[in-house]
Amino acid sequence: MGEVKLGLKPRSAANRAVTNPESRIPEPGASTDTIAAIATAAGAGGIGVVRISGPFAETIAAILLGRPPQPRYAHLARFADAVGNLIDQGLLMHFPAPRSYTGEHVVELQVHGSAPVLAALLERICELGARIARPGEFTERAFLNGKLDLAQAEAVADLIAAGSQTAARAALRSLDGEFSRRVEALRHGLLRLRVHVEAAIDFPEEEIDFLGDGQIAAALAGVRAEHAALLTESQRGQRLRDGLHVVIVGPPNAGKSSLLNALAGSERAIVTAIAGTTRDLLREALRIDGVEISLVDTAGLRQHSDDPIETEGMRRAHLERQHADMLLAVIEDGDHAALLELKQTLADVSRADVAAVATTKIVWVHNKIDQSHNPARREDASDGTHLWLCATSGDGLAELRELLKVAATGDAGAGTFSARARHVAALQCAGDQLELAHQQLEIGAGELVAEELRVAHEALGAITGSVRSDDVLGEIFASFCIGK
Repeated sequence: MGEVKLGLKPRSAANRAVTNPESRIPEPGASTDTIAAIATAAGAGGIGVVRISGPFAETIAAILLGRPPQPRYAHLARFADAVGNLIDQGLLMHFPAPRSYTGEHVVELQVHGSAPVLAALLERICELGARIARPGEFTERAFLNGKLDLAQAEAVADLIAAGSQTAARAALRSLDGEFSRRVEALRHGLLRLRVHVEAAIDFPEEEIDFLGDGQIAAALAGVRAEHAALLTESQRGQRLRDGLHVVIVGPPNAGKSSLLNALAGSERAIVTAIAGTTRDLLREALRIDGVEISLVDTAGLRQHSDDPIETEGMRRAHLERQHADMLLAVIEDGDHAALLELKQTLADVSRADVAAVATTKIVWVHNKIDQSHNPARREDASDGTHLWLCATSGDGLAELRELLKVAATGDAGAGTFSARARHVAALQCAGDQLELAHQQLEIGAGELVAEELRVAHEALGAITGSVRSDDVLGEIFASFCIGK
């Protein structure tokens, strides 16, 4: 194939359309502009990909190729700059609208993965009328053009950032629409319920009391049960994506810092025989079989302290545990008084903020079994899981690591999908409204029931983008990598 000389003079109307400034693409940000970006990660590689999307993508491809590209065909081409100097040789593929990732005309160029080559090719494309894409703009256009819903679009970024095969499979399930289908099924059931409630309000003269005959109450109970199951799975999906947030609590000198060091595999925390060595929060990120664990060591807890620094440390410890997915409550094995005091301290804090800690799982860690001469073991009791181990020798740590991994992933093989904090918050909001609807239904306040159901319906719609805010969209897609 001979070298294609480009940019010397306009050779066609298509060429003039992108080289004449007056006929170029509209101002950046307009709905009809054409975007381009390097889609492969920074650094040298065997292959680099430049992606183009928009109404002028096909025209730009024709100029680069020297002839109109065939749809979905890999063209071998020699890409040149404006004066005809060769940039590189590679492949060009054109995906006409609407059968493309974004729903627009899309062109992908595959060349050698050299940063200067990719930069020169991108510069040439921009000379021909495209502009540099914003982070996530390709996927944003796919969402706006109805190729993906918002939860699926977010799953694209989750799949790219997945740190394990389990997380990747979960993100792929969301990208395939599993999470969205569950949300839409719940919204559909909620919509049917809203129709019945509205009918009961609009036709009060009917002899049958629709609000009081039990059918609406039963339907609402079914929606709430379906919602609770989806919320639980979404929380598991969020932990799989964001990692498990674990907070170590316990009395002074129980071995909390030793446990953090043992799990981290390094001397991250200062360990001494002096009680109260840890005064502030110490954070460590772990990865267990590809699962992210955020571990936080806290100041020792006791009923009272005259030391203002220790008191502040305990206050921060209590605040941190409100955001924990799991507490590792560490006590010295055999110290029954310390165990009872720690249980009382945690119970007092739980009563002070029930909502924040209601779902927190507690694992009671009986440390220093090398001194008590008890064997390493695990027992599941009504107050939580109990583990006997020694942080300094490592005896029993394998069981704790396995417990952390299972807590983070759940039964991930059974079809876990990825979810984000935004999704969980929306589901929790919907759950609160459904609870209020239940309360209003019991007193026969039909109008208020209808309003609570409407708000719950909108909260669910925000997950998939059926109800959306431009501010939310901007925040979501700004977190994407450029070229996706």
